[in-house]
Amino acid sequence: MIRSMTGFASASGASGPHSWGWELRSVNGKGLDLRLRVPDWIDGLEAGLRKTLGAAITRGNVACNLRITREDGSGALTVNADQLEVVLDALHQIEARAMDAGISLAPSKATDIVTMRGVLEQATTVDDVAALCATLLAEFPTVLADFNDMRAREGAALAQVLEAQLTQVAELTTQAAALAETRKDEMAQTLQRNLSRVLDNAEGVDADRLAQELALIAAKSDITEEIDRLRAHVDAARALLAQDGAVGRKLDFLMQEFNREANTLCAKAQSTALTQIGLALKAVIDQMREQVQNVE
Repeated sequence: MIRSMTGFASASGASGPHSWGWELRSVNGKGLDLRLRVPDWIDGLEAGLRKTLGAAITRGNVACNLRITREDGSGALTVNADQLEVVLDALHQIEARAMDAGISLAPSKATDIVTMRGVLEQATTVDDVAALCATLLAEFPTVLADFNDMRAREGAALAQVLEAQLTQVAELTTQAAALAETRKDEMAQTLQRNLSRVLDNAEGVDADRLAQELALIAAKSDITEEIDRLRAHVDAARALLAQDGAVGRKLDFLMQEFNREANTLCAKAQSTALTQIGLALKAVIDQMREQVQNVE
């Protein structure tokens, strides 16, 4: 079945100190336009996402956003032994000098020492960017599947609307064919009367040439070819709707053909009733064209 170019999906995940949120959305477009906003410090992530998206989507303006946050303070607190030695040595010297000067100092507390610069440190963890990239790329197909599921559901709804509109076109085409059939004898009689009138009132007229001209006029008022083409276009459109894959461009081209035949039918109508059918056809075809703009 056909798919819509409109879709949306979101998801979240976490691994180690990192947590993230995906957002994938698309609207209709003439071709495939991928716009990715992902962290540039993760080497290979954007290229991998583009490859996956390009293999799964044919048309549409697609925006993929990924936001990553990192939990702070994940490292454990450790004592810098070298710095502690320096601080303790300095305290020992200060206390010795104070005693020599007859000054009594309050005993140093551990809480006082650990607050000194460099004594207590928070261990830092080095991120494994390659592992994070692999995790994200492995998770993304699930997000993409949800996204395409929505586009498929939208496509199914579009197919129903288009099928109903094709039924309208088929019914109007049948009405036009029936109306054209009922006026066939009338058109032939009118042309015959016109030919007799001209031949009776004109001398030296080439009867064969005149007959050819009248036959040409008759051909220009014959809508049989337009009726046949409209029916063929309806069958072709229904066949496309039943196909898998991207058929939006083909349907869009077919809408142009529908419109061309409807215009020609109106031009050849020579009857109010047939003109009204032609205008009704044009209205339905225009509605179909709007729907087709959303088909991938």
